[in-house]
Amino acid sequence: MACISSHNLAAASSVGSTEFFRSYRHLSPNNISLCCFRTGGNFDFSRGRRSLRGGGRYRQSGFPLLNCVASINGSPSASVERVTVLVIGGGGREHALCYALKRSSSCDAVFCAPGNAGISNSGDATCIESLNISDSSSVIAFCREWGIGLVVIGPEAPLVAGLANDLVKAGIFAFGPSSEAAALEGSKDFMKRLCDKYDIPTAKYQTFSDPLAAKAYIKDQGAPIVVKADGLAAGKGVVVAMTVEEACEAVDSMLVNNAFGSAGCRVVIEEYLEGEEASFFALVDGENAIPLESAQDHKRVGDGDTGPNTGGMGAYSPAPILTKELQSVVMNSIILPTVKGMAAEGCKFVGVLYAGLMIEKMSGLPKLIEYNVRFGDPECQVSPL
Repeated sequence: MACISSHNLAAASSVGSTEFFRSYRHLSPNNISLCCFRTGGNFDFSRGRRSLRGGGRYRQSGFPLLNCVASINGSPSASVERVTVLVIGGGGREHALCYALKRSSSCDAVFCAPGNAGISNSGDATCIESLNISDSSSVIAFCREWGIGLVVIGPEAPLVAGLANDLVKAGIFAFGPSSEAAALEGSKDFMKRLCDKYDIPTAKYQTFSDPLAAKAYIKDQGAPIVVKADGLAAGKGVVVAMTVEEACEAVDSMLVNNAFGSAGCRVVIEEYLEGEEASFFALVDGENAIPLESAQDHKRVGDGDTGPNTGGMGAYSPAPILTKELQSVVMNSIILPTVKGMAAEGCKFVGVLYAGLMIEKMSGLPKLIEYNVRFGDPECQVSPL
């Protein structure tokens, strides 16, 4: 008889255990029905949103785990515990996460902070607009007051700021990497140096904080060339410069005029790669990784793929260019070496690793453009969660 313990469920939620997936992949919402009751208490199925929305009277400390008797095709077979989840963020990505979590047999109720009108109106989660997600102590206090058992962190900024670290220290499971591991997205220079050290294919580059040295390098390399702000810039800190003059203007914008604040105090200047961009997602538990899905987004602001980059204006999944064969190449040459490299550096990566790739026109092989340390937006909205 299959048995899903609270340890296994929580571990799978927080670290994406491949062993858990292998052991319980036969269980699905289509063949599991749940009869739930409180641990050591009386049957109570009305515990969820009705009580949460009806004046906010429900309070509970500790983990909100419900022991559940599950039946597979009507026969009692597995013991499942359910958890109340807090999703951090307020975009379309977070709506997609709330939508998927609400429909999970292991999820009891979903909150989203701050959320948005679409999430609230759909009923996919209870939105908490007043919760300051930039303040870890406020998030932890909310989790303890409402018995949150798992926090799913959507955006990159709270991850880089260390929200996952603080939650784990407080004994609350978090889905997302530590601030140390989130440097894969928080610093493009960090990512490029990791690629150099562990032979991960990426574009040739140099990092600069001196605008004169940066512009001298650009003139030596020629155009087209790519200029990137080192830190977080909401997907807008990349200039694909088709001329030397445009690249030098980008350097001045970032290093002299502080267009991106501290995120642009260093720039990474990369060789221009010609090919087709695609995104690839993997679930990582610190030592192992399993592939999820690929996607492509519409990034440039103008018609005909022209103009400056945006954070993404729509997406589709899977990406036709990422065949099964190429996905295997991505896993073996990019994802797994990254996971092993991060572990060797003492900052194991746990969460979703999102690789921005260029499939080179000449070789047909993938190179790593950048890493994101969470689900993409808009990509998450079209991924089969």
